[in-house]
Amino acid sequence: MKKKINIVCIGGGSGLSQLLSALKDDVYKSIKNLSALVTTFDSGGSTGILRKIYEIPAIGDIRNCLLALSDIENYVKKAFQYRFKGKGLKNHPLGNLFLVALMETQGNFEKAVKIASKILKIKGEVIPITTENIHLGAIFENGKKIIGEDKIPEYALEKKVKIKSLFLYPKKPKPTFLALKRIREANFILIGPGSLYTSILPNFLIEKVSEEINKSKAIKIFILNLLTQPGETDFFKASDHLKEFLRISKVKKIDIVLASKTEPKKEFLKKIKEENKEIVEIDKKNLEKLGVKVIEKDLALVKDTYFKHSPQKLRKVLISIFKKFML
Repeated sequence: MKKKINIVCIGGGSGLSQLLSALKDDVYKSIKNLSALVTTFDSGGSTGILRKIYEIPAIGDIRNCLLALSDIENYVKKAFQYRFKGKGLKNHPLGNLFLVALMETQGNFEKAVKIASKILKIKGEVIPITTENIHLGAIFENGKKIIGEDKIPEYALEKKVKIKSLFLYPKKPKPTFLALKRIREANFILIGPGSLYTSILPNFLIEKVSEEINKSKAIKIFILNLLTQPGETDFFKASDHLKEFLRISKVKKIDIVLASKTEPKKEFLKKIKEENKEIVEIDKKNLEKLGVKVIEKDLALVKDTYFKHSPQKLRKVLISIFKKFML
């Protein structure tokens, strides 16, 4: 590549962490800026408890992204991900408590993330999509409204109803200034992988995020999930994922859909069926009708019953795409 590039990754959950792990070693080489814009609306587990106590945005995905980009020793990373077992602190990861302590001592969320980034020696940057204490809500096809990120798939599964639309409560939170700035500067915007309704789309409900992406001349790449997700994307094909993303996000155009054609072992297929999941079918013709270029590659890491995006395979394909468009 003739010049260093700016990359923005938008999402949340383990999918975003895998993507950041794939690209972090190219920061300061072919990548000038690697910016993770991270959802802050989770409401379950340790994050949910800490949100209620301290009235703060969700910190779990922030923690995971910081560690994915970190250059500290692995034993320290393991300690930050360690979940306490004793009463009172049970299931709280050390990293969550560390971020809360920084917020309490430094006065605000953004400062806490910046200081944590220095301490953890990250390559790139982690940017909360908003610093306001906001919750995700969904309206279902039966008209029911549910507020709480963790409750949305639970209700969908229990009542066997589909999500019709999403909203934020309170309404109209402000995006972080740096998130919008990085979108404007981006050469490539990577969206996903991750939970479509509860990790990816919430970022686009923030005022001006989709507007800035629609103005941007960056190449927009949608990284397709490997599996359907119970309560969110049951029976979804690849084109269903993209259609729903475009409908709710108000993003006008995606340039490339990156999909994995990895075939897992029969034992794994049996296991995911028991979990009410299935491999996302890549209906290429329907995707192309939506005006996107479809790139199918072997992108998954398959080990026993482990089936997630491989950072090494993702990196190889993404770097080839970056080179093609930046030559």
